[in-house]
Amino acid sequence: MGGFFGAASKNDCVTDVFFGTDYHSHLGTRRGGMTSYSEENGFQRNIHSIENSPFRTKFENDVVNMRGKLCIGCISDTDPQPILVRSKLGLYAVCSVGIIRNADTLVNELLEKGCANFEAMSSGNINSGDLIGALIAQKDSFVEGIRYAQDKIEGTMSLIILTKDSIIAARDRFGRLPIIIGKRSDGFCLSTESFAFQKLGYATYKELEAGEIVELTSDECRTIAEGDPSKMKICTFLWTYYGYPNAVYEGVNVEVMRTRNGEIMAENDIKNGRLPDVDYICGVPDSGTPHAIGYANRSGIPFARPFIKYTPTWPRSFMPTNQSMRNQVAKMKLIPVHDLINGKKLLFVDDSIVRGTQMRETVEFLYEHGAKEVHMRSACPPIMYGCKYLNFSRSTSEMELIARQIIDEFEGPVGVRHIEEYSNSATERGRRLRDEICKRLRLTSLEFQTLEGTEKAVGVDACKLCTYCWNGKE
Repeated sequence: MGGFFGAASKNDCVTDVFFGTDYHSHLGTRRGGMTSYSEENGFQRNIHSIENSPFRTKFENDVVNMRGKLCIGCISDTDPQPILVRSKLGLYAVCSVGIIRNADTLVNELLEKGCANFEAMSSGNINSGDLIGALIAQKDSFVEGIRYAQDKIEGTMSLIILTKDSIIAARDRFGRLPIIIGKRSDGFCLSTESFAFQKLGYATYKELEAGEIVELTSDECRTIAEGDPSKMKICTFLWTYYGYPNAVYEGVNVEVMRTRNGEIMAENDIKNGRLPDVDYICGVPDSGTPHAIGYANRSGIPFARPFIKYTPTWPRSFMPTNQSMRNQVAKMKLIPVHDLINGKKLLFVDDSIVRGTQMRETVEFLYEHGAKEVHMRSACPPIMYGCKYLNFSRSTSEMELIARQIIDEFEGPVGVRHIEEYSNSATERGRRLRDEICKRLRLTSLEFQTLEGTEKAVGVDACKLCTYCWNGKE
């Protein structure tokens, strides 16, 4: 996916942006970048690969030489960013978060209009920042250009622009990802993650509305285009999985939501007579752990950690680009606590079940170490659709999703008409899906959180939440 951080200050703010951007490292694993501006040195930019080492280690030497009272940084799972753009609007740096599904069409349209050329990356694709800059340049102001780009793009586009005078931030018109503004005595900052600026002495000033555009200087945060909160469709999966525990979106803390979510799952199991007789409730680390704590608190069954994730060298299992290597890393980093596994009946809570590959290896790992039973609870409904709006997954086909694979095997292409039934454990189709996943993953029992339970745990009006990956509704 990705995230960004920026600051406009009366003092040099490069170090702030360095640390603030580093706090977004959980959101992306491919590229990191920083651009600053000072009157003495102009625009200074550094971009590095962060696939094999953290953002902090790649940029700590660059920061020593960068200067500026205006600075932006980003973590990206896609393109090298920020990109420097020269157009009739001047020279500026831009970076974005989201996905452009119709990039080829837009590039062809711009070329036909006379846009001279685009620099192609080694993959042959056009850098999204380059494309966004070209779209913005079709209009006579940044606001008009940003609105034009957001209207033309199919997918999602939140962005920040660094000029020699200010930073412009634009939240996607449907607000699928947050942008939060922080304020300190010497200036303002902006961040995808609210906690990223707390340790730097900033206090939360405001969260941008869906579609809102603001301009930051050291003296003010000025709204230059109003948002439309009625169009809000923030990604619900941010709370379930992707967000860091300290993050707050739309006033709701991630850790609090996950704990509440686990409590609701336990309440559902108790009400429906599905609470199993197990020794421990356990979380698949890291994001599954607070869901499991909530489940344990409500069920009264003790919480335990029968394996520990070893993170010093591989903090994220999807860092390698090769799928088999990612699976191997996921397996290698789980270290067992034998006394909490051998002879025990365990119920695990994971944030989600996507392909099922890593979960199957985890379950086999538990049985190899003497587990008697392994029950599983997914902290969200079955994932039925690949995300169209954010780079959450490297999946190239929805048939890579285990739920969709099974539905297709059961009923072929017509099975998609019955997604709602398959998501519901009270239906025959829903029970059949769960039984088949249990068989494939060697689970003693399986249940998913309901969509209603997920929305209740978040506590934001359901009409403002994007749930496309679960029900296909936009």
